[in-house]
Amino acid sequence: MGIHNQPKRDLLSLFDLRDEEFTVLFQRATTLKRKLERHEPVHSLDGRTLAMLFEKSSTRTRVSFEAGMFQLGGKALFLSSRDIQLGRGEGVKDSARVLSRYVDGIMVRTFDHANVEIMAEYASVPVINGLTDTLHPCQVLADIFTFEEKRGSLKGKRVAWVGDGNNMANTWIQAAVRYGFHLTLACPLGYEPDGDILSAARKELAEREVDASLTLVRDPRQGVDRAHLVTTDVWTSMGQEGESDTRKAVFAAYQVDSGLMAAADAEALFMHCLPAHRGEEVTAAVLEGSQSVVWDEAENRLHVQKAILEFLMLGGVPAEA
Repeated sequence: MGIHNQPKRDLLSLFDLRDEEFTVLFQRATTLKRKLERHEPVHSLDGRTLAMLFEKSSTRTRVSFEAGMFQLGGKALFLSSRDIQLGRGEGVKDSARVLSRYVDGIMVRTFDHANVEIMAEYASVPVINGLTDTLHPCQVLADIFTFEEKRGSLKGKRVAWVGDGNNMANTWIQAAVRYGFHLTLACPLGYEPDGDILSAARKELAEREVDASLTLVRDPRQGVDRAHLVTTDVWTSMGQEGESDTRKAVFAAYQVDSGLMAAADAEALFMHCLPAHRGEEVTAAVLEGSQSVVWDEAENRLHVQKAILEFLMLGGVPAEA
């Protein structure tokens, strides 16, 4: 374990994927989803093991990765910071090197993005960012996949982000310039996306011939104007609980309700990475409405992540149909 014939690949951000690899992953995710629906067994990761390190609690990330490894014939190990020496002072570097001797891949869900970068630097097996305070690549890949299941290619379309400039907003920025679509982010003053990520994305956008753009606005109605996809997240993320009251006041005008959705394209979809706080960032009418695809979006974490696991652990997707 930890010994591979091809160079190790990690997925820490969407900039770790080449343009054509988005399509490769989505095609494989479609195949895996159809096989699961037909109860066709897949044994691509027989005998392989994934270590899942959790500093942040999770429903979708834990269950989708754990179930995904099982469905591919492998095994996933849930490791919270309370269960291993990493939570008692062992350095990330040392944990990375030790775990690489036992497992075939490491998924990390943590606060500080630097921790996944260090883990990837010192691990000899693939490292997957299951979420940090900076980026959430697996979720946005599943979101793009979901849109394309429902509406066809997202390339060149208009996507609206409404609310906090958090890890999801940062990842949508990377997706816009790497995959190619028009992203408008409606965020209140002082709650914009990460400046370094925005600068890097704009620099790449200027250097590439791609049908894409990045626009930052304050008015949520302007942000969703004619959008094909409207997406949002909670106003208060894990670790920000002490700011909850302040954030509710700041973001009150950024609630996605039926009136706001009416400003989007008539066929627009609504997405939310969940968990959702009905009555805060989104109304129950929108979350449960006909334009919402949040449950399909959540399910597709499983299928896309299975494709990611194969892609990284096997050095590419299997040749089988």
